Order: sequence, then C-alpha cells, then structure tokens
Amino acid sequence: MKTLTFYGDRPTYLENVGDVRGKLIVVEGPDKVGRSTQVAELRRWLESRGSAVIETGFTRSELAGKGIKQAKQGHTLGSNTLFLYYATDFADIVEGQIIPGLRAGYIILADRYIYSAIARAVVRGADPQWIREVYGFAPVPDAVLYLKISVSGLIERTINAGKGFNYWESGMDLRLGNDMFDSFKEYQARILRQFDSMVTEYGFQTIDASRPADEVGDDLRAAIDRILVLA
Repeated sequence: MKTLTFYGDRPTYLENVGDVRGKLIVVEGPDKVGRSTQVAELRRWLESRGSAVIETGFTRSELAGKGIKQAKQGHTLGSNTLFLYYATDFADIVEGQIIPGLRAGYIILADRYIYSAIARAVVRGADPQWIREVYGFAPVPDAVLYLKISVSGLIERTINAGKGFNYWESGMDLRLGNDMFDSFKEYQARILRQFDSMVTEYGFQTIDASRPADEVGDDLRAAIDRILVLA
C-alpha cells in the first residue's frame, strides 16, 4: 500500500482517495518511437504472469477522446483549445480509469502521460509553468520509462513503416518547414528538447530506443521487474 501523491494540490474530488495498492507505470517518448507496440507487449507479458493490467493513454476517455480525434481531422483547433481539450481528456482518464485501477490493485500502463502534453503545449507557445500547473491534478507515477531516440531515427522509422508523415506529428499547424518532411524534422527536434529537459525534473528512466525492439523490450521488462520487487 502507498499514499497517492500528485504533482500539484490534491484535487478536491479526490480528497477521499486513501492508500492505493496498484502501480502506475508510464512509457513516454515521441511519435514513431515504438511506444504503443512496447506497451501492448508489456501488457501481454504482465498478464501472462498473472498481473491485472489496465492500459490507457491520451484520447481514450469517454468524455473527450472521440471529440479530440474528430476535431483534429479538420486541422482547425486553436492552440489553447487544444491544450485544454487534452487536459479534459486526461482528467477524465484519471478519474475514471487510473484512480479506480490503482485502488483496486491493478498495474496501470500509460502510453504517454502529462509529459507529452506539456512538451506539445510548450512547443506551441504555452507558458511552461502554466501548463505544468494545469496538469497538477496528475498522480505521480511509480516510474516513467522514457524511450529516447534521435530525430533521424524517428524519420527512418516513419519511412520504414510506409505510412508517411502525419499532419499533427509533423507540427504542420506551426508552419515549421516548406513541406511536411521539413516540418516533421523541426517539430520533433523541439519535442525531443522538451523531453530531455524533463528527465531530471520528473525522474525519467531513460532507455535507448534506437536499438532493436526486442532489446528495448528487455530493458522495459527489467525496469518494471525492479519496480514490482520493491512493492
């Protein structure tokens, strides 16, 4: 059992949350780093060992998830609207999935967390302190496993995947280059600088994601094993 802590003041609607039995493990990293694939593999691995797991991530809330996806298809969201829309989505996930899961003893595997939201917002001009305060209601995870890679590595993976460059993943709303490729390079470089600036602040455990997926998976499993042994 542990006492749940938050990055800011405990939200009033969570004042009655006492000790929790579960673990909150975050896998962070930029677009195309292989994060979602690794999270899915980790879930299968944990469940094969008898652990109860909840997998979550952005745009998966009942309240706002579908709305964000639909709004982004039109490429018309203003920056502040986008920031707060994601915060609303995440608040619903915290209240409806993360807190109940932790209280029930589940391992919560989060594919992205507030760090992605903060990085994206700061790159789009948000005040760094303000956006951190917006997400002050976020529970502090038991571990943040940061998949680190270079921009050139992200480009290689995007090309090899054969899916092309995505409008939002390329930061096309910011007009950072003459085409989507150039914009992707500059946008992802800015995102990576934000992640690197958070390593010490948020206690990221950095994992070299430039290696083959099975080697990255081995490191992720070893890190999670250490967390569970300490439980």
